[in-house]
Amino acid sequence: MTKRSVDILICTFRRPDVTRTLASVAACTPPPDTRLRIVVVDNDDTPSAREVVETAAAGHPFPVSYVHAPRRNISIARNACLDAADADWIALLDDDEYVEPGWLVALLETAERAQVDGVFGPVLADYPPGTPGWIRARDYHSSRPQRRRGRVETGLTGNALLRWRNTPWQAERFDIARGRSGGEDTEFFFRLGRAGARFEICDAAIVREAVPENRLSFDWLRRRRFRMGQSYVSSAPTLSSRLALGGKAMAKTLLCGGMALACVAHRERRNYWSLRGAMHAGVCAGCIALPEAEHYGAASEPSR
Repeated sequence: MTKRSVDILICTFRRPDVTRTLASVAACTPPPDTRLRIVVVDNDDTPSAREVVETAAAGHPFPVSYVHAPRRNISIARNACLDAADADWIALLDDDEYVEPGWLVALLETAERAQVDGVFGPVLADYPPGTPGWIRARDYHSSRPQRRRGRVETGLTGNALLRWRNTPWQAERFDIARGRSGGEDTEFFFRLGRAGARFEICDAAIVREAVPENRLSFDWLRRRRFRMGQSYVSSAPTLSSRLALGGKAMAKTLLCGGMALACVAHRERRNYWSLRGAMHAGVCAGCIALPEAEHYGAASEPSR
């Protein structure tokens, strides 16, 4: 008799490589006494991923459900995942990722040991040949969950486990207004934390992501860091907390600008300080509610 159930939720948008994601889940170690199910939500205007998902599902060891949720808005796709979820726990992945064999076991063991409601793991970049050395040196494309003031406050949907059935947040959904700009996951988990959810980090639950060549530039990283800063403002829900956050971010932006000028002759250090400055500048922009650029749902591959 199964002790628990887990639904693995994956959003996809024009990425045939979602089959690699599904294959990696098929090869992962199944947690004992656990019912597993996979839900793939296609966010394209037409059900373009149906055939590849259903073909992969035919030989998959776990049940795979396909859902079409159009309109090119990642929050709509994520909410369709939540609507389809029917399990004690949900695990969240992106369609350009692949998991290591012990991924899900490690997430569940951490949740049970720490007695928490959610667990975040790292998403490690798989760089192609020819990646600039300054990018590899700082590993800019990997995402690792962080503690702030000793607490895990938020995380990303690229590698997350969340307690689901019969929780106070089962009716919560991702913000539709953030579905084209990004940062919807950061805001969602901040909101759940304020609702009482407790989070932990599991470094052993490893997910990997292949980095496409069009993301290997300073300009792409600058735009992403700026948007990350805008998203972080969701940590400050009141006017007073937003003013305090904006003041600190302005000082940090100026400091980073000065450090970048001081390191102008050293590319790696100059880019490091410039990108940190872009993130803090994004916080400043978020604090005064400047509109966020749309990064998702373009005719080409989404820059997520």
